[in-house]
Amino acid sequence: MIDYANEFVALTVADLRQVVHGQLVDQSAELIVLYDGIRFMYVPLVHIEQLTRYPSPSGMPGKIPESPLGPAEHLSHRKVLLNAKGVFAELYVAGNRTIHGYVTSVMTDFFVFHSPLHRSLCVSMRHLKIFAPYDDGQLPYALGPNRFPVYPPTAPLARTFDRQLQKCENEFVILDLGEQPRKSGLLKSVANNLVELAAADGTSTYIHLDHVRTIHLP
Repeated sequence: MIDYANEFVALTVADLRQVVHGQLVDQSAELIVLYDGIRFMYVPLVHIEQLTRYPSPSGMPGKIPESPLGPAEHLSHRKVLLNAKGVFAELYVAGNRTIHGYVTSVMTDFFVFHSPLHRSLCVSMRHLKIFAPYDDGQLPYALGPNRFPVYPPTAPLARTFDRQLQKCENEFVILDLGEQPRKSGLLKSVANNLVELAAADGTSTYIHLDHVRTIHLP
């Protein structure tokens, strides 16, 4: 993709319904960085289904500001999240819903994202499609720091996503932001890569761990 450096491109990203547009301003072995005229977007290569040149829109700035998370040359998926701790950002995970908040902890294969709407979310790194930090000083939903203080989790975290999910056994959980009714309920067990959830009527639903993108407690 070096041929498209500094070109305006269109991306088709796995699981996202909308096409993503921006100027290809940087890239590393794991990700590319787009600039859409307002924000930078960090996109893991593994989730890019198609990338092609796209006509540059009018109004794009002649000079691109410095990337908020540093040059991408040595950035990995994990380093982007570590560099972004405490930075207000938008996440794209699937569909057309996005999540706004702050990275507070980064573990082996998941991270904790503190959101005004969902509180503490555990997000699987493998399912993060786009990470887009906002400008310094911008606050979510125009809330002041006293309305939305950012605190790291007080309870100890597991190192891996499956172990973190096991810590929630016998608790009510919401998986994948509750987009599907059967992905919310009482977490009965996590074993052999299968998650068992009990619905309100007592029946169990089994979900393969590979298809769990986010976890949070109601």
